Amino acid sequence: MVKHWLVMETDEDGARAPFRTRVAGAGRHLPVTRLTTEDLMATTRHRTHIDLERLTGIHERRVSVGDEDSYTLATAAARDALQRSGRSAATLDAVISCSITKLRGGLTQWLEPTMSSVIAQSLGAEKAMTFDVANACAGMLTGVTVANNWIRQGIIERALVVSGEYISQLGQNAAQHIRNIMSKELASLTLGDAGAALLLERAPAGSAGIRLAGFTTVADYSRLCLAYPKGDAPGARMFTNSRAIQKAAIADTPLLLHEVLDTLGLSIHDIDHVITHQTSARAIRKGMAEMKASFGDTPRHDAVITVDRYGNTASTTHTVALVEELEAGRIRPGETVALISLASGLEIGVVLLEVDEELVAGYGHDH
Repeated sequence: MVKHWLVMETDEDGARAPFRTRVAGAGRHLPVTRLTTEDLMATTRHRTHIDLERLTGIHERRVSVGDEDSYTLATAAARDALQRSGRSAATLDAVISCSITKLRGGLTQWLEPTMSSVIAQSLGAEKAMTFDVANACAGMLTGVTVANNWIRQGIIERALVVSGEYISQLGQNAAQHIRNIMSKELASLTLGDAGAALLLERAPAGSAGIRLAGFTTVADYSRLCLAYPKGDAPGARMFTNSRAIQKAAIADTPLLLHEVLDTLGLSIHDIDHVITHQTSARAIRKGMAEMKASFGDTPRHDAVITVDRYGNTASTTHTVALVEELEAGRIRPGETVALISLASGLEIGVVLLEVDEELVAGYGHDH
Protein backbone atom coordinates (compact mmCIF):
# COMPACT_ATOMS: atom_id res chain seq x y z
CA MET A 1 0.00 0.00 0.00
CA VAL A 2 1.32 3.44 -0.94
CA LYS A 3 1.09 6.08 1.78
CA HIS A 4 1.47 9.76 0.95
CA TRP A 5 2.22 12.80 3.06
CA LEU A 6 1.53 16.36 2.08
CA VAL A 7 2.98 19.65 3.24
CA MET A 8 0.20 22.23 3.04
CA GLU A 9 -0.44 25.78 4.15
CA THR A 10 -1.86 24.81 7.53
CA ASP A 11 -0.18 23.65 10.71
CA GLU A 12 -1.02 20.39 12.51
CA ASP A 13 -3.81 22.05 14.51
CA GLY A 14 -5.45 23.27 11.30
CA ALA A 15 -4.44 26.90 11.74
CA ARG A 16 -3.26 28.69 8.64
CA ALA A 17 0.53 28.94 8.43
CA PRO A 18 1.52 32.60 8.74
CA PHE A 19 3.83 32.68 5.72
CA ARG A 20 4.41 31.26 2.28
CA THR A 21 7.72 30.27 0.73
CA ARG A 22 8.63 31.99 -2.52
CA VAL A 23 11.45 31.09 -4.88
CA ALA A 24 13.58 34.23 -5.03
CA GLY A 25 16.25 32.84 -7.33
CA ALA A 26 17.27 29.73 -9.24
CA GLY A 27 20.81 29.15 -10.38
CA ARG A 28 22.75 26.51 -12.27
CA HIS A 29 26.28 25.81 -13.41
CA LEU A 30 27.20 23.45 -16.24
CA PRO A 31 30.67 22.17 -17.11
CA VAL A 32 32.07 23.48 -20.36
CA THR A 33 32.93 20.08 -21.86
CA ARG A 34 30.26 18.44 -24.01
CA LEU A 35 30.30 14.67 -24.43
CA THR A 36 28.08 13.34 -27.19
CA THR A 37 26.38 9.98 -26.87
CA GLU A 38 28.19 8.86 -30.01
CA ASP A 39 31.56 9.68 -28.46
CA LEU A 40 30.64 8.01 -25.17
CA MET A 41 29.52 4.80 -26.88
CA ALA A 42 32.78 4.78 -28.85
CA THR A 43 34.59 4.19 -25.54
CA THR A 44 32.80 0.94 -24.65
CA ARG A 45 35.10 -2.02 -24.25
CA HIS A 46 32.64 -4.42 -25.88
CA ARG A 47 30.73 -4.01 -29.12
CA THR A 48 27.21 -3.37 -27.86
CA HIS A 49 25.08 -2.59 -30.95
CA ILE A 50 23.11 -0.16 -28.73
CA ASP A 51 21.73 3.01 -30.31
CA LEU A 52 21.65 4.90 -27.02
CA GLU A 53 20.68 8.24 -28.56
CA ARG A 54 17.60 6.76 -30.23
CA LEU A 55 16.72 4.86 -27.06
CA THR A 56 16.99 7.82 -24.67
CA GLY A 57 16.83 10.95 -26.83
CA ILE A 58 20.13 12.13 -25.30
CA HIS A 59 22.42 13.75 -27.86
CA GLU A 60 24.99 15.06 -25.42
CA ARG A 61 25.68 15.77 -21.77
CA ARG A 62 28.01 18.15 -19.93
CA VAL A 63 30.83 16.45 -18.05
CA SER A 64 33.69 17.44 -15.82
CA VAL A 65 37.07 16.34 -17.10
CA GLY A 66 38.58 16.73 -13.67
CA ASP A 67 38.37 20.52 -13.72
CA GLU A 68 35.19 20.61 -11.58
CA ASP A 69 33.73 18.53 -8.79
CA SER A 70 30.61 18.41 -6.62
CA TYR A 71 31.81 21.32 -4.51
CA THR A 72 32.76 23.70 -7.33
CA LEU A 73 29.62 22.92 -9.33
CA ALA A 74 27.39 23.56 -6.32
CA THR A 75 29.17 26.72 -5.25
CA ALA A 76 29.04 28.25 -8.72
CA ALA A 77 25.31 27.50 -8.96
CA ALA A 78 24.75 29.03 -5.53
CA ARG A 79 26.47 32.25 -6.60
CA ASP A 80 24.27 32.31 -9.70
CA ALA A 81 21.08 31.97 -7.62
CA LEU A 82 22.20 34.71 -5.23
CA GLN A 83 23.07 37.03 -8.11
CA ARG A 84 19.74 36.41 -9.84
CA SER A 85 17.83 37.18 -6.66
CA GLY A 86 19.88 40.20 -5.65
CA ARG A 87 20.30 38.72 -2.18
CA SER A 88 23.47 38.54 -0.11
CA ALA A 89 24.85 35.28 1.28
CA ALA A 90 25.13 37.04 4.63
CA THR A 91 21.31 37.04 4.86
CA LEU A 92 20.97 33.26 4.61
CA ASP A 93 19.61 31.46 7.65
CA ALA A 94 20.25 27.96 6.28
CA VAL A 95 22.31 26.26 3.61
CA ILE A 96 21.12 22.74 2.73
CA SER A 97 23.29 20.58 0.46
CA CYS A 98 21.41 17.77 -1.26
CA SER A 99 23.81 16.06 -3.65
CA ILE A 100 24.36 12.34 -4.07
CA THR A 101 28.01 12.94 -4.87
CA LYS A 102 30.14 14.79 -2.32
CA LEU A 103 33.37 14.85 -4.29
CA ARG A 104 36.11 17.39 -3.69
CA GLY A 105 39.57 17.39 -5.16
CA GLY A 106 38.96 14.42 -7.46
CA LEU A 107 36.95 11.29 -6.78
CA THR A 108 37.15 11.48 -2.99
CA GLN A 109 33.84 11.52 -1.11
CA TRP A 110 34.03 13.99 1.79
CA LEU A 111 31.59 13.44 4.63
CA GLU A 112 33.30 15.75 7.13
CA PRO A 113 33.28 18.66 7.06
CA THR A 114 29.87 18.58 5.43
CA MET A 115 29.41 19.85 1.89
CA SER A 116 26.87 22.41 3.13
CA SER A 117 29.35 23.89 5.60
CA VAL A 118 32.16 24.35 3.06
CA ILE A 119 29.72 25.85 0.54
CA ALA A 120 28.39 28.28 3.15
CA GLN A 121 31.94 29.26 4.14
CA SER A 122 32.89 29.88 0.51
CA LEU A 123 29.81 32.05 -0.04
CA GLY A 124 30.25 34.05 3.15
CA ALA A 125 27.03 32.77 4.74
CA GLU A 126 28.45 33.17 8.22
CA LYS A 127 25.23 33.01 10.24
CA ALA A 128 23.60 30.13 8.32
CA MET A 129 22.97 26.77 9.90
CA THR A 130 24.21 24.02 7.59
CA PHE A 131 23.37 20.38 7.00
CA ASP A 132 23.32 17.80 4.23
CA VAL A 133 20.33 15.81 2.98
CA ALA A 134 20.71 12.66 0.87
CA ASN A 135 17.66 11.30 -0.92
CA ALA A 136 18.96 10.09 -4.27
CA CYS A 137 17.69 12.13 -7.23
CA ALA A 138 14.92 13.59 -5.04
CA GLY A 139 17.53 15.32 -2.88
CA MET A 140 16.96 18.93 -3.91
CA LEU A 141 13.18 18.73 -3.73
CA THR A 142 13.53 17.08 -0.32
CA GLY A 143 15.69 20.00 0.79
CA VAL A 144 13.07 22.38 -0.60
CA THR A 145 10.40 20.61 1.44
CA VAL A 146 12.41 20.94 4.67
CA ALA A 147 13.16 24.62 4.04
CA ASN A 148 9.55 25.27 3.07
CA ASN A 149 8.34 23.87 6.40
CA TRP A 150 10.62 26.14 8.38
CA ILE A 151 9.96 29.26 6.33
CA ARG A 152 6.18 29.02 6.26
CA GLN A 153 6.10 28.56 10.04
CA GLY A 154 8.35 31.58 10.57
CA ILE A 155 11.31 29.63 11.98
CA ILE A 156 13.72 31.00 9.34
CA GLU A 157 13.45 33.71 6.71
CA ARG A 158 15.79 32.63 3.91
CA ALA A 159 17.42 29.34 2.85
CA LEU A 160 19.65 28.13 0.05
CA VAL A 161 19.04 24.61 -1.26
CA VAL A 162 22.01 23.53 -3.36
CA SER A 163 23.48 20.51 -5.10
CA GLY A 164 26.52 19.68 -7.19
CA GLU A 165 26.51 16.38 -9.04
CA TYR A 166 29.84 15.14 -10.41
CA ILE A 167 28.34 11.83 -11.39
CA SER A 168 29.47 11.22 -14.98
CA GLN A 169 32.29 8.92 -13.86
CA LEU A 170 29.58 6.26 -13.40
CA GLY A 171 29.14 6.36 -17.18
CA GLN A 172 32.86 6.05 -17.76
CA ASN A 173 32.95 2.98 -15.51
CA ALA A 174 29.85 1.49 -17.13
CA ALA A 175 31.38 1.82 -20.61
CA GLN A 176 33.93 -0.79 -19.60
CA HIS A 177 31.26 -3.36 -18.68
CA ILE A 178 28.21 -2.79 -20.92
CA ARG A 179 27.59 -5.69 -23.34
CA ASN A 180 23.96 -5.32 -24.46
CA ILE A 181 20.72 -3.42 -23.91
CA MET A 182 19.81 -5.57 -20.90
CA SER A 183 22.84 -4.46 -18.91
CA LYS A 184 22.04 -3.13 -15.43
CA GLU A 185 24.63 -0.38 -15.95
CA LEU A 186 22.90 1.03 -19.05
CA ALA A 187 21.31 3.92 -17.10
CA SER A 188 24.78 5.08 -16.05
CA LEU A 189 25.45 6.07 -19.65
CA THR A 190 22.72 8.75 -19.45
CA LEU A 191 24.37 10.76 -16.67
CA GLY A 192 25.75 14.28 -16.87
CA ASP A 193 27.27 16.74 -14.41
CA ALA A 194 25.69 19.97 -13.14
CA GLY A 195 25.32 22.29 -10.19
CA ALA A 196 21.99 23.79 -9.12
CA ALA A 197 20.65 26.06 -6.39
CA LEU A 198 17.30 27.44 -5.26
CA LEU A 199 17.01 30.47 -3.00
CA LEU A 200 13.84 30.31 -0.90
CA GLU A 201 12.52 33.11 1.27
CA ARG A 202 9.60 34.16 3.43
CA ALA A 203 6.59 35.87 1.84
CA PRO A 204 3.16 36.80 3.21
CA ALA A 205 0.51 34.10 3.19
CA GLY A 206 -1.38 34.19 -0.09
CA SER A 207 1.64 35.32 -2.10
CA ALA A 208 2.90 33.40 -5.11
CA GLY A 209 5.23 30.60 -4.09
CA ILE A 210 5.19 26.96 -3.07
CA ARG A 211 1.56 25.95 -2.79
CA LEU A 212 2.08 22.36 -1.76
CA ALA A 213 4.70 19.64 -1.53
CA GLY A 214 3.84 15.95 -1.46
CA PHE A 215 6.14 12.93 -1.22
CA THR A 216 5.75 9.18 -1.00
CA THR A 217 8.24 6.35 -0.70
CA VAL A 218 7.44 2.98 -2.27
CA ALA A 219 10.02 0.89 -0.46
CA ASP A 220 9.15 -2.28 -2.38
CA TYR A 221 11.37 -0.97 -5.17
CA SER A 222 14.37 0.02 -3.05
CA ARG A 223 16.62 -2.63 -4.59
CA LEU A 224 16.01 -1.62 -8.20
CA CYS A 225 18.87 0.89 -8.27
CA LEU A 226 22.04 0.55 -6.19
CA ALA A 227 25.38 2.32 -6.47
CA TYR A 228 28.58 1.39 -4.67
CA PRO A 229 32.32 0.95 -5.24
CA LYS A 230 33.17 -2.29 -6.99
CA GLY A 231 36.49 -3.65 -8.13
CA ASP A 232 39.32 -1.32 -9.07
CA ALA A 233 37.22 1.29 -10.93
CA PRO A 234 37.54 4.83 -9.53
CA GLY A 235 34.44 6.26 -7.91
CA ALA A 236 31.45 3.93 -8.00
CA ARG A 237 29.29 1.79 -10.25
CA MET A 238 25.49 1.87 -10.49
CA PHE A 239 23.21 -1.08 -11.19
CA THR A 240 19.65 -0.31 -12.25
CA ASN A 241 16.59 -2.22 -13.39
CA SER A 242 15.43 0.70 -15.52
CA ARG A 243 12.32 -0.92 -16.95
CA ALA A 244 10.98 -1.93 -13.54
CA ILE A 245 11.61 1.52 -12.06
CA GLN A 246 9.93 3.25 -14.99
CA LYS A 247 6.90 0.94 -14.77
CA ALA A 248 6.53 1.57 -11.04
CA ALA A 249 6.94 5.33 -11.38
CA ILE A 250 4.38 5.58 -14.17
CA ALA A 251 1.89 3.51 -12.17
CA ASP A 252 2.24 5.38 -8.87
CA THR A 253 2.89 9.02 -9.86
CA PRO A 254 -0.70 9.79 -10.96
CA LEU A 255 -1.96 8.60 -7.54
CA LEU A 256 0.10 11.21 -5.72
CA LEU A 257 -0.65 13.94 -8.24
CA HIS A 258 -4.39 13.25 -7.91
CA GLU A 259 -4.08 13.68 -4.14
CA VAL A 260 -2.10 16.92 -4.50
CA LEU A 261 -4.57 18.46 -6.94
CA ASP A 262 -7.63 17.28 -4.98
CA THR A 263 -6.20 18.86 -1.83
CA LEU A 264 -5.92 22.22 -3.59
CA GLY A 265 -9.14 21.89 -5.58
CA LEU A 266 -7.26 22.08 -8.88
CA SER A 267 -7.45 20.16 -12.15
CA ILE A 268 -4.51 18.95 -14.22
CA HIS A 269 -5.25 21.77 -16.69
CA ASP A 270 -4.51 24.30 -13.94
CA ILE A 271 -0.84 23.27 -14.18
CA ASP A 272 1.00 25.32 -16.78
CA HIS A 273 4.36 23.54 -16.89
CA VAL A 274 5.57 20.11 -15.84
CA ILE A 275 9.22 19.51 -15.03
CA THR A 276 9.80 15.88 -14.21
CA HIS A 277 13.01 14.04 -13.47
CA GLN A 278 15.07 13.96 -16.66
CA THR A 279 15.85 10.28 -17.25
CA SER A 280 15.11 9.96 -20.97
CA ALA A 281 12.94 11.80 -23.46
CA ARG A 282 11.04 8.62 -24.24
CA ALA A 283 10.26 7.94 -20.57
CA ILE A 284 9.05 11.52 -20.02
CA ARG A 285 6.70 11.37 -23.02
CA LYS A 286 5.38 7.97 -21.95
CA GLY A 287 4.76 9.27 -18.45
CA MET A 288 2.83 12.26 -19.78
CA ALA A 289 0.72 9.96 -21.94
CA GLU A 290 -0.16 7.91 -18.86
CA MET A 291 -0.98 11.11 -17.00
CA LYS A 292 -3.42 12.09 -19.74
CA ALA A 293 -5.04 8.67 -19.56
CA SER A 294 -5.39 8.99 -15.78
CA PHE A 295 -6.70 12.56 -15.71
CA GLY A 296 -8.46 12.77 -19.05
CA ASP A 297 -6.66 16.06 -19.70
CA THR A 298 -3.14 17.49 -19.81
CA PRO A 299 -1.23 20.46 -18.42
CA ARG A 300 -1.29 23.60 -20.55
CA HIS A 301 2.15 22.95 -22.03
CA ASP A 302 4.13 19.88 -22.99
CA ALA A 303 6.52 18.53 -20.39
CA VAL A 304 9.88 20.29 -20.30
CA ILE A 305 12.67 18.17 -21.79
CA THR A 306 16.32 19.08 -21.25
CA VAL A 307 17.77 15.57 -21.02
CA ASP A 308 18.61 15.68 -24.73
CA ARG A 309 21.25 18.36 -24.06
CA TYR A 310 22.35 17.76 -20.50
CA GLY A 311 21.61 14.13 -19.75
CA ASN A 312 20.34 12.96 -16.38
CA THR A 313 22.01 15.26 -13.84
CA ALA A 314 20.56 13.45 -10.81
CA SER A 315 19.29 15.71 -8.01
CA THR A 316 19.91 18.89 -10.02
CA THR A 317 17.68 18.06 -13.01
CA HIS A 318 14.57 20.01 -11.96
CA THR A 319 16.45 23.22 -11.25
CA VAL A 320 18.58 22.92 -14.40
CA ALA A 321 15.34 22.67 -16.41
CA LEU A 322 13.60 25.44 -14.43
CA VAL A 323 16.45 27.86 -15.15
CA GLU A 324 16.35 26.86 -18.81
CA GLU A 325 12.67 27.80 -19.04
CA LEU A 326 13.11 31.04 -17.09
CA GLU A 327 16.04 32.15 -19.26
CA ALA A 328 14.04 31.39 -22.42
CA GLY A 329 11.07 33.42 -21.16
CA ARG A 330 8.69 30.47 -21.41
CA ILE A 331 7.44 30.79 -17.82
CA ARG A 332 5.27 33.81 -17.03
CA PRO A 333 4.33 35.40 -13.70
CA GLY A 334 1.35 33.72 -12.09
CA GLU A 335 1.88 30.40 -13.84
CA THR A 336 2.08 27.14 -11.91
CA VAL A 337 4.97 24.73 -12.35
CA ALA A 338 4.77 21.12 -11.17
CA LEU A 339 8.17 19.75 -10.21
CA ILE A 340 7.83 15.96 -10.19
CA SER A 341 10.58 13.94 -8.56
CA LEU A 342 11.18 10.29 -9.43
CA ALA A 343 14.12 8.89 -7.50
CA SER A 344 15.55 5.50 -6.71
CA GLY A 345 14.03 4.11 -3.58
CA LEU A 346 11.31 4.56 -5.04
CA GLU A 347 10.76 8.18 -4.03
CA ILE A 348 8.00 10.13 -5.81
CA GLY A 349 7.47 13.79 -5.03
CA VAL A 350 5.43 16.72 -6.30
CA VAL A 351 6.14 20.38 -5.56
CA LEU A 352 3.64 22.88 -6.94
CA LEU A 353 5.21 26.29 -7.45
CA GLU A 354 3.44 29.49 -8.46
CA VAL A 355 6.01 31.78 -10.07
CA ASP A 356 5.96 35.50 -9.29
CA GLU A 357 6.94 38.54 -11.34
CA GLU A 358 10.13 39.26 -9.39
CA LEU A 359 11.54 35.80 -10.11
CA VAL A 360 10.80 36.07 -13.83
CA ALA A 361 12.30 39.59 -13.99
CA GLY A 362 15.56 38.18 -12.62
CA TYR A 363 16.06 36.46 -15.98
CA GLY A 364 15.56 39.61 -18.05
CA HIS A 365 11.89 39.15 -18.91
CA ASP A 366 9.05 41.59 -18.29
CA HIS A 367 5.76 39.97 -19.21
